[in-house]
Amino acid sequence: MIRHSYITNNGSRPVNEDSGSIIGRDDRYCFTVCDGLGGHGKGEVASSVTAKIFSEAFKKTNLEPQKFFELAYNKAQEIVHGLQKKEGCGFSMKTTVVSLVIAGGKCTWSHLGDSRLYMFRNNEVQLRTLDHSVPQMLAASNEIKEKEIRFHPDRNRLLRVLGSDEESPRFTASESVDLSECDAFLLCTDGFWELIDEKQMCQLLKKSHSPRMWLRRMEEIVLNNGKNKETDNYTAIAVFTE
Repeated sequence: MIRHSYITNNGSRPVNEDSGSIIGRDDRYCFTVCDGLGGHGKGEVASSVTAKIFSEAFKKTNLEPQKFFELAYNKAQEIVHGLQKKEGCGFSMKTTVVSLVIAGGKCTWSHLGDSRLYMFRNNEVQLRTLDHSVPQMLAASNEIKEKEIRFHPDRNRLLRVLGSDEESPRFTASESVDLSECDAFLLCTDGFWELIDEKQMCQLLKKSHSPRMWLRRMEEIVLNNGKNKETDNYTAIAVFTE
């Protein structure tokens, strides 16, 4: 059984440039979170269009996950490029993407940019996606510590996004992984993960009986840590598999 919950919030910004989509068909699910970049309506459009394309492509096709991701990313890039040309805004209309497919007792995920997927097993972080960003690159070369990514001055400098000038987006996709009892997943934008650490995620997961409860408890920490600060939009999807 798959249970899931979704939250999104403007933070202290006047416009929410994040988007998300959830679609289930038979025993197949696709969860997607996007964080738009560009401001002045451009990021909002890029993220919402991309989330919708992932949802519609999943509904209309029955491809194995890696082929589905290739189709969805390329279609979204094509549509966003068309909108950029129509609006005359160059390549400033962009978005991050993180997406999870669950089907046939297996899970597969992909991402582009710094929106993240965390996979938990036995209330511990099993893995997380690695950001396509300057701070993640610095952490990989041991120039900074992993925990310093959250507050690094260049944390918003992304190396890959959807809507760039490349013909095909350079997304990263996982191999398919078998689900096991009590797995949990968190997909979220940087406005969420920057304000809560992995230890807190695990502590709250252990105490939560539903995805909604887990998200709400994490959101309390995000809001508390963002108090009296300029905070970004945040969006998160929690998924429990049983």
